[in-house]
Amino acid sequence: MSGDPLVLLHGVTMSARVWDPLLPALSARYRVLAPTALGHRGGAAVTRRPARIGDFVDEVERLLDENGWGTAHLVGNSLGGWTAVELARRGRARSVCAFSPAGFWEAGGAGHADSSATIARNATFARLTRPLAPLGLRLPLVRRMVFGVIAERGDRLDPAAADGIVADLLACTVTDDLLNTADQIADFAPLPCPITVAWSRSDRVFPPEVNGAIAQQRLPDATFEILPNVGHVPMIDNPDLVLQTILTTTTADPNPQTPL
Repeated sequence: MSGDPLVLLHGVTMSARVWDPLLPALSARYRVLAPTALGHRGGAAVTRRPARIGDFVDEVERLLDENGWGTAHLVGNSLGGWTAVELARRGRARSVCAFSPAGFWEAGGAGHADSSATIARNATFARLTRPLAPLGLRLPLVRRMVFGVIAERGDRLDPAAADGIVADLLACTVTDDLLNTADQIADFAPLPCPITVAWSRSDRVFPPEVNGAIAQQRLPDATFEILPNVGHVPMIDNPDLVLQTILTTTTADPNPQTPL
């Protein structure tokens, strides 16, 4: 592999497989690492309960060290976006591209509770309907309905990928820990590297008018974008838009000069 190192960090209850549509294009430009997070299907087990955001950040930092990467371009969605921001705070990021990152809430407040309740309802529905999923997810209309919380066009998933998302959700051992966390993203300025916060316009988990507004307050120096016609996991709806957003961030000048 050649090129700068780039790490892809997925959202809560998911796995590294959610990045599969972007891997060919990104791997042609970067040395790509796409780990599955602690406590998620295919990831390492957590060593303390309840798990805290610092545990997820520590694990990615360990992987950076293991690969001999002092810094890397960090791309994350939801929990992964939060992890990327915290790694930037530790000085481990060349750039950050965070898609609808978690952590922009008042811990325990109404917005946090609403988001957690949405994810919890989704998990309950998945458990109750699991026996029917392999058959039902063959139908595009069913996929669109089932994944309506995280995508505008869940029908664009193929049945195997859709079933994998359900399996990931049900196998996640840290869902409750993360939904009930007392952690949140603190104010962060000035920034040590380019950070793009790209919020999904149709995000039903972290609405841009609630969580996105908090993000703009806490990261005032970040580039803030709204991505049209995509849900909380924008890779499902429009992988090309996600790819272009990543490339724009990773190629940004880390030391912009003010014109004379």
